[in-house]
Amino acid sequence: MRELVTLIGWVAGIQGGLGIAGRYFGDHPWGLLQQWWDVPTPGYVALAVVGAVLAVHGETAKLRARTGR
Repeated sequence: MRELVTLIGWVAGIQGGLGIAGRYFGDHPWGLLQQWWDVPTPGYVALAVVGAVLAVHGETAKLRARTGR
């Protein structure tokens, strides 16, 4: 389960980061998400933050499982 949470976190964070970068450095958001929905910039920021939290949570859970805590 933690592998799935980690994967979802990484994908969400990358999509959020690409959306933000595309808005600021290009004329439209980058990534796959923009092909299906028109997400505003605060939505991309929230997606990047939630993705980062999930990825960090998943990575620390894997580290704790390896160390036996």
